[in-house]
Amino acid sequence: MKTLRRTALSMKTMPLAVMAAVALSACMNLAPKHERPALPVPPQLPAAASDVPDTVPGANALAWRDFVRDPALVKLVEQALAYNRDLRVAVLNVDRARAQLRVSEADRWPTVNAGLIAQRAPNTITQEQQNTFQLGAQVSSWEVDFWGRIRNLNDAARAQLLSTEAGRRSAELSIVSSVVNAALALRTDAQLEQLARDAVTSREESLRLTRMRFDVGAASQLELQTAESLVAQGRTAVAQAQRQRALDLNTLQLLTGVGTEPVPAEGLTLAPVPVAQNSEVLLQRPDVVQAEATLMQAAANIGAARAAFFPRILLTGQAGQASTQFEDLFESGHFAWSIGANLLAPIFDAGRNRANLESAKVGREIAVAQYEKAIQSAFKDTADALAGLGTWRDQVLAQTRQRDAARDISRLTALRFENGAASLLERLDAERNVLTAEQALLQAQLAEQSNRVALFRAMGS
Repeated sequence: MKTLRRTALSMKTMPLAVMAAVALSACMNLAPKHERPALPVPPQLPAAASDVPDTVPGANALAWRDFVRDPALVKLVEQALAYNRDLRVAVLNVDRARAQLRVSEADRWPTVNAGLIAQRAPNTITQEQQNTFQLGAQVSSWEVDFWGRIRNLNDAARAQLLSTEAGRRSAELSIVSSVVNAALALRTDAQLEQLARDAVTSREESLRLTRMRFDVGAASQLELQTAESLVAQGRTAVAQAQRQRALDLNTLQLLTGVGTEPVPAEGLTLAPVPVAQNSEVLLQRPDVVQAEATLMQAAANIGAARAAFFPRILLTGQAGQASTQFEDLFESGHFAWSIGANLLAPIFDAGRNRANLESAKVGREIAVAQYEKAIQSAFKDTADALAGLGTWRDQVLAQTRQRDAARDISRLTALRFENGAASLLERLDAERNVLTAEQALLQAQLAEQSNRVALFRAMGS
């Protein structure tokens, strides 16, 4: 009876001992404290938000649904986010990192298995062969984390999850920007193709009239060849626009993963991007968050490497029924339990632990450099986009005036030609300049819109 009472008392105290061991394991942490490095860029962005066209003051990133306002373009982005394979891989990486974190968290707790052991060995007293049967729960090699080794490995896994989640957001931001750029390019391709077709139609009519004038001796061979050259030039522009449109359509279909509907020739409006003056707003970018998570992971790896220099305490235990006869295994009075502890201290490892610690420290220095590089790249992306907003708008306005002037010159030259005050070559040259100015204006408008997309991506999170 006393034995049974002591056994029951011991079984009650075992969970308390386990809880005490877990509490003690949370007391030590050999990892260096995470400190965010100072910004390796100027504290202020190059231009204030109020001084930049198409922006609004603000420190919060703009969601893509607020940035993209055209319904057709919203549908394309939704298709890309639903079907794009790169984003699917990024999402799966997050799921894998989350599962790995659960595995790491499980290492902090003992693993309990049910076991049936049958053994035959000599009796220590009689030296006769004796059977032993045991059935119950077993705990094997549970490490009491006094030095924080498992805790730091857990922190590293948590930082890895944060990194992959930031990578997923970065992939999503990249896909949204790519879809918007591809749609803008596809719209411009359609406009350029239509512009080239209209020019070909007009030039073919001019060629027909020039050939008639040449047949009656009212036009020279040079004028006829110039008219034919302009027609061929227009047809070349049509072929180029068709090819570029097909390439951009293929890009858009690759991003969305499905066939796309025609992009509207007009619309595709984009909202103003909020821009803050303080460079610390860049810390919310997914790639910067990912770099900082890698830095945190490197610090945790240092803690795990330092803990390897200290002894490891491993607990084992089992509790259940034990008997020398299998038929008596399930009868009362045969309960038994045991608990043991192993202490393993490194004596000689040929410098393995020291090399691992040195490697972890170097890894942290690499992570610091990568974090600073991410900040610098983010600053440059934002500065470039801010610099481009005003200059591209000025270029579009100047190109618009040039296009309008070319149209006026062409109209006036046509009037002079009809009155005999200008040659056919002057008229054809004026028409060619109009087409060139129209094409340049469309390209400038595309570049301005693409630069606004670049600002959205630079400030996005």
